[in-house]
Parts: sequence; C-alpha cells; structure tokens
Amino acid sequence: MEVRLTPDQIAFIRRAIESGRFEREEEAVQEALSIWEERERARAEILAAVDDAENSLAQSEGRAVTRESIRDLSEGVKRRGRARLAAKQQP
Repeated sequence: MEVRLTPDQIAFIRRAIESGRFEREEEAVQEALSIWEERERARAEILAAVDDAENSLAQSEGRAVTRESIRDLSEGVKRRGRARLAAKQQP
C-alpha cells in the first residue's frame, strides 16, 4: 500500500522523530491508526447503544437519559477501548 501525506503531515512526523517520540515514520503512522481504530470502536459502541435505545423506545421500554447516564456510557466506552488498546500493545 502506498500512502501520500501532505507536506504538513510529513513535517509533523519528522518533528516527532527528531524529538525522540518515534524512531521511524512507520511507528508514527501505526500509532495514528491505532488511535483511529480506538475511536471507531467507541463510535460503533455509541451507535449500538443508540440503536438499543431506539428499539427500547419503539417497544415502550424507554429509560431516562440524564447527564450522568451519558457520562457513565462515555466512560464505559473509553474504559473498554483503552483496555483493548492495552491488550493489543502487550507482547
């Protein structure tokens, strides 16, 4: 696979390598993809929760949505995503 980066993206990666954050360009791209994957997993979980809520409402099984319930949902999604990421990074 060949990927073309913008000049700004190339400079960003080079600065990260120069600072010692990464040793190679591939490492920077791999980390970016890992973060993207985590975000997409979280997004999928949120969409699934919305689907569940819509189905529940359609069956007159609604539940109250509060700031606290949304915060709990968000924290749960983040916690599971971080755990998956940590598991992938272990040798």
